[in-house]
Amino acid sequence: AVCYLKHLLVALLLIFLGGCSGTAPKDLKPWETNPGAASNAPGSSSKSTTRPDYGPKLAVGKPYKVKRGDTLYAIAFRLGLDFRDLAARNGIQAPYTISVGQVLTTSQLPVVASSKASERSAAKRRGSSKATTSKPKRPVPATKAASKTVSKATSTQTKVAKKSQTSRRASATQAVATSRPVSRWQWPATGKVVRTFAANVHKGIDIAGGRGDPITATAGGKVVYAGAGVTGYGSLIIVKHNETYLSAYGHNDRLLVSEGNVVKVGQQIATMGSSGTNSVKLHFELRRLGKPVDPLTLLPKR
Repeated sequence: AVCYLKHLLVALLLIFLGGCSGTAPKDLKPWETNPGAASNAPGSSSKSTTRPDYGPKLAVGKPYKVKRGDTLYAIAFRLGLDFRDLAARNGIQAPYTISVGQVLTTSQLPVVASSKASERSAAKRRGSSKATTSKPKRPVPATKAASKTVSKATSTQTKVAKKSQTSRRASATQAVATSRPVSRWQWPATGKVVRTFAANVHKGIDIAGGRGDPITATAGGKVVYAGAGVTGYGSLIIVKHNETYLSAYGHNDRLLVSEGNVVKVGQQIATMGSSGTNSVKLHFELRRLGKPVDPLTLLPKR
């Protein structure tokens, strides 16, 4: 009987210790889950605990309500759209500022309706030009005063034309500067590639490493997102390199840059971690006009 009681006490002690182990849900970080919660739930299976590949893609066509921490770039990233396309659908101009609670249209603009409107506008212009040309012009006496007036008007028009040409040249120069191709791409981490690109299944590559390893910018650009608001990416950084390319760095431990920062190629922007995933690694993506491309086709061979 004494032996039976000892075994019973040991069993009760083990059950008690098992129940006390683990992290309380309130102490978990935003990207962590209680490892024992799903497995202990009745009727649970391994399928129910599998995480989708790098976050649910937002559905194009459904309105999206802006949440705290969102940026236009991050929303376009989740939609798989070019950020300029999303901005155009909502009449948003650079620098593409959005506000919490704002509802964004993700459906495509009605091209047919806009073309009909432009046709009607062109027809009106043609009609007005015909009406103007049909009226006979009265001869104006060529006086000295009139001559001076015409001379002043011509001088003013010339100055305006020169200013317009200068403005157009400046705009063209700025457009060329922002659309310059990336001269060279650099690896964002030194580790081994443990998972490769696979179209819509896996939108980038995974690079293994140790916690705290440096993550560097693959090319120069501007940080357009830094946060943990994109499901499945953990702590994420998105860098805009030009009007064509964006790069994304997910699962970071620490973010060393903020939105709006300008970074150089090779500059450290984060440290490697496991936020949003179950192992230490960097999930790295390159997006061309909003669409994922295989980074291995652009990165130098090593």
